[in-house]
Amino acid sequence: MEIALPATASLVALLILFTLVWRASVKLADAGIIDLFWAGGFVLAAAVEAALNPPTEGGWIMLTLVGIWAARLTSHLVHRHRNAQGEDARYAAMRREGGPDWPAQSLKRVFLVQALALWAVATPIHATLLPGAAALQAGPIAVVGGVLFLLGLATEAAADWQLMRFKADPARRGQILQDGLYAICRHPNYLGEIMVWWGLGLVAFGLTDRAWALGGPALLTFFIVKVSGVPPLEAVLAARPGYAEWAERTPALWPRWATIPGKLGNIKKGA
Repeated sequence: MEIALPATASLVALLILFTLVWRASVKLADAGIIDLFWAGGFVLAAAVEAALNPPTEGGWIMLTLVGIWAARLTSHLVHRHRNAQGEDARYAAMRREGGPDWPAQSLKRVFLVQALALWAVATPIHATLLPGAAALQAGPIAVVGGVLFLLGLATEAAADWQLMRFKADPARRGQILQDGLYAICRHPNYLGEIMVWWGLGLVAFGLTDRAWALGGPALLTFFIVKVSGVPPLEAVLAARPGYAEWAERTPALWPRWATIPGKLGNIKKGA
């Protein structure tokens, strides 16, 4: 019961938040606004659990790391949304498939599903903030996790910046970004996100000895690789000229590390 109350409260808070965002999306005819609240949802879950169970030192470390990641990602997504021309292609495709019933369908298919997924991915947060978390015991696992988190944050930020700069160039409209980090894998921003969450999972495991903290990163990796990340984006990119050649020489997500030295010129070109 001690753990159940804050965990349940954070889930209820997420369901309420995403229901409110859904109502706004119906008025705006833009389901893509959900992306603006994804990172903030983790902050909300963490804040609710921290309010109901005063954090240990490890809990404050997790709150800080999640806050840094969420602030960076949210600011980027807000900027991207302001400069977008219409609804995100992924949600626009779902809207066309859903027809007149899409507004009602989107509550379950997009908003409540993402609220539940977010809560399930947040195991590093739950592990460090729910009752029973041990006092600070930072060891090598937590240190490795912290390093992986920082590397992932830097990778994701650099990839987002390179893509944003590419999209802002009218001369390259309709083309595919194939240099910079996009020379080593087709989705370095997703690679960075996976690294961030495995980093958070290792930090939480190292701080609390709760191995289930790694469940959320594993689930997020599955979502990105098989469900809502790479597959729908690849479907959009596949229609653009040059995609087949790019896909043949560039892995989707996991870089071929042995080939990176030969691509350094392309990586620097995108910097």
